[in-house]
Amino acid sequence: MDLDLDFVRAQFPAFAEPSLAGQAHFENAGGSYACAPVIARLERFYRARKVQPHGAFSASREAGAEMDEARARLAALLGIGADELSFGPSTTQNVYVLARAFAEMMAPGEAIVVTDQDHEANSGPWRRLAREGIEIREWKIDPETGHLDPADLAPLLDETVRLVCFPHCSNVVGEINPAVEITAMAHAAGAFVCVDGVSLAPHGLPDLGALGADIYLFSTYKTYGPHQGVMAIRRQLAELLPAQGHEFNAGRSSKRFVPAGPDHAQVAACAGIADYWDALHARHFPEEPDAATRAAQVGALMRTHETALLQPLLDYLAGRNDLRLLGPRRAEGRAPTVAVALDRPGAEAAERLAGEGIMAGGGDFYAHRPLGAMGIDPAHGVLRLSFVHYTTAGEVERAIAAMDAAL
Repeated sequence: MDLDLDFVRAQFPAFAEPSLAGQAHFENAGGSYACAPVIARLERFYRARKVQPHGAFSASREAGAEMDEARARLAALLGIGADELSFGPSTTQNVYVLARAFAEMMAPGEAIVVTDQDHEANSGPWRRLAREGIEIREWKIDPETGHLDPADLAPLLDETVRLVCFPHCSNVVGEINPAVEITAMAHAAGAFVCVDGVSLAPHGLPDLGALGADIYLFSTYKTYGPHQGVMAIRRQLAELLPAQGHEFNAGRSSKRFVPAGPDHAQVAACAGIADYWDALHARHFPEEPDAATRAAQVGALMRTHETALLQPLLDYLAGRNDLRLLGPRRAEGRAPTVAVALDRPGAEAAERLAGEGIMAGGGDFYAHRPLGAMGIDPAHGVLRLSFVHYTTAGEVERAIAAMDAAL
């Protein structure tokens, strides 16, 4: 089944916005366009529900109900309980809170495994715990390919390791890591697992029940919603970790790891992400299975479309001798987040592409560790072209033509 791209693009007001006309969005890894249901819910909340939620009067009750709806519906799409999902202001902030919880639970001399493939959000906060006597072990990537080999994790695991942190997909390497296999290895060693899904979730929400990770993180502003961070924590681990919110909220799962309340309107608007996923499913499938199955079917449609568009771009870049393509050269097994190292700084290359109507990114993308591990100066940076399921084949062709003109 082919993705109905006309229907998809009709759900995004940005494609009818005059100020964006003639430009192709290739910096989706930094933030996707918001879908219409999210925008509508956000506007309605600010217009009619902008009061303290969960109170006695009707506007307050409705505000709280919309926030609860967002949590319940996103959790269902992810295959977890609503009590296992929390919202925070960003993924980075959520990891900082988690790091404080683990610092209270762990003893000096115990260890955490991190990678040098991570975006800084799922690396820096954990590494800071070394100041408190926690041992930090680094699982290193291949400096040529950026590949994170599970075989290299095994020697790092022993009875002192309490947590293994890794990305489901790197925001510069693009390769999708075998999260189920890695999680099983860590669990066999007695360790918990924290997966950064920020770069994968825009291409299909994961089934967290099947994945098995203890913590899964992603950002809703990259999954067609507002600027919030989603933190899924398995119930058993959440009950074990010391609470980080207000003392009187320690028994409330949705607030246990939220020291400061997130934006109520943006939480409520996240239900619009579920609205969009359900609309896509209804457009393409006659039956209506459970939410997690709907999410999987929609995700498969997205990935099929993205894979078909990605391979021509990879072939073009791999055929040039004036740049270094990071990550796998086959579209299968990687996300459409494509970084290239050039003689000129990445930001300069992005400026040239902007002149051709291509909105791409240039810089280090908070991925200075993987770039440095691959011998690329983070200050020099890379050029990154990233797209999602609403991108057209014509836009990819335009990006290729713009690369020829600009580089």
